[in-house]
Amino acid sequence: MVKRAVEANFDGLVGPTHNYAGLSWGNVASRSNVNSVANPREAALQGLAKMKRLADRGYVQGVLPPHERPHLPTLRALGFTGNEGQVLSAVARTDPALLAAVSSASAMWTANAATVSPSADTADQRVHLTPANLSAKFHRSIEHRVTGRALKAIFSDERYFAHHSALPSVSQFGDEGAANHTRLCGDYGAPGVELFVYGQEAFNDAAPAPVRFPARQTLEASRAIARLHGLTDRHAVFAQQNPAAIDAGVFHNDVIAVGNGNCLFYHEQAFLHESQVLTDLRERLTGVELAAVRVSSDQVPIADAVSSYLFNSQLLASADGMLLAVPGECREVASVSRYLDTLVQSGGPITAVEVFDVKQSMRNGGGPACLRLRVVLNEDELRAINQNVILTDALYERLTVWVKAHYRDAMSQQDLADPMLLDEVRKALDELTAILGLGSIYDFQM
Repeated sequence: MVKRAVEANFDGLVGPTHNYAGLSWGNVASRSNVNSVANPREAALQGLAKMKRLADRGYVQGVLPPHERPHLPTLRALGFTGNEGQVLSAVARTDPALLAAVSSASAMWTANAATVSPSADTADQRVHLTPANLSAKFHRSIEHRVTGRALKAIFSDERYFAHHSALPSVSQFGDEGAANHTRLCGDYGAPGVELFVYGQEAFNDAAPAPVRFPARQTLEASRAIARLHGLTDRHAVFAQQNPAAIDAGVFHNDVIAVGNGNCLFYHEQAFLHESQVLTDLRERLTGVELAAVRVSSDQVPIADAVSSYLFNSQLLASADGMLLAVPGECREVASVSRYLDTLVQSGGPITAVEVFDVKQSMRNGGGPACLRLRVVLNEDELRAINQNVILTDALYERLTVWVKAHYRDAMSQQDLADPMLLDEVRKALDELTAILGLGSIYDFQM
């Protein structure tokens, strides 16, 4: 019997050290705004406003916490000694790029937090969660331990949830989480097909690969996660991302394609073998036909898709079709704005477009879809999670007050060495873990 299920969105709260350090080679937006002054308070409030709009529409909306930054344990592991002020002063003086890396608020992009397989697809009929090792970027590779603790604090009931450690943090098993994974299905509670998109085969030098920018996800990592989650061949499709798209700035598949339900919305340059990917999906989908919405380069050039983050939009099921939640930048790029006007009039599965202001995140290289981790939960599983993280009117108001009390309205690279910033962050996170009922998940709390 198919259990009634919903797709919940768990958004990452933007952290208090949100800044523009341009740490992500291959992410055009991140690099183009390097050294600009960021506004952490505005960024966090923009993220909360997005969550609230979706919760008000009836979607299950959860909250994931930011990480402790600057991360002193990483600096101490790299040989910096003394008290906290001395450590921050020394690294700022000798290696400011390292200080920026351990201060990054990049954990806010929870599409990279983990890969999640719902119980309808897995062999043991539990929801499986694997934190991404994010080994391609140092500043993100230090995230998975705290991410794992947070996920275990939210999805704690072992009757329903299975947690795995991140894959080995080496290039051959580079894993970027749900940013390179999507699930297609008829009913959320019925078995679906999970699409794993990889950039290269690590153990096959002869296989196609990008030449300008790195491929962050490997086939070997995707296959390992499918095994860990107990997915059969029936429930998994492995597709290679077009290397030319990666070299054009499409660092994750969710910058060029997004899926939900039976709908796959994608650019013609998304996949290396487009027709085979569609065939594999159609063969594995049961009880429903694949609704493929293909955007050509004539309609939207790939450069415009990257600059607007058209495909890094959230695709959400609604009563009368799919809702596409796009960043405001989509209305600032002429080709994309024209395409969106025709899209909703085309009679296809996407019937509505809504614009969201997440400009602070966008300037650092992440759109609406980057900010959320999707988790399909049946009724029993939804009841079993930590209810403190589900956004209600009361929680929204409480978090808004919390942000305004603890976040600065300007953050430059020079501010990261301020010992007072570390104290501010720790005080804020101590309060947040109490608000969300997470217990002790940060190193400074242990």
